[in-house]
Amino acid sequence: MTNPQIDYAAMAAQWRAERETTLKASRGELLTQLRALGISEVTAEYEGYGDSGNVEDVTVQPAEVKLSEALATEVGDFAWSLAYHHHPGFENNEGGYGSLTWDIAADSITLDHADRYVECSHSYDEGL
Repeated sequence: MTNPQIDYAAMAAQWRAERETTLKASRGELLTQLRALGISEVTAEYEGYGDSGNVEDVTVQPAEVKLSEALATEVGDFAWSLAYHHHPGFENNEGGYGSLTWDIAADSITLDHADRYVECSHSYDEGL
């Protein structure tokens, strides 16, 4: 009996394409809703470590506009998904964090992301 070889590169490419399609659709839907509310900018702060994470805060400009809880959750989910799309696995181990800033008028997103890591310097001396 032979085992079929799994083409992991093809699977990863398909997964990436599916995520891009989903992100594009979410972005379009959110953009329409945010513009209708008169929002000019959205900022979402996120953090992940130890195999989990979440969006810490979602703020909008002008500040007097308040997002419904459902819309704030959708924006947070979009921010997390976009960050994960560009930095997959950042929530593992020491993790990573960042902020997404979305200029609603220009439909331009800036993702400012940092990954944490542990550095170790080891030496071994014998018979000195």
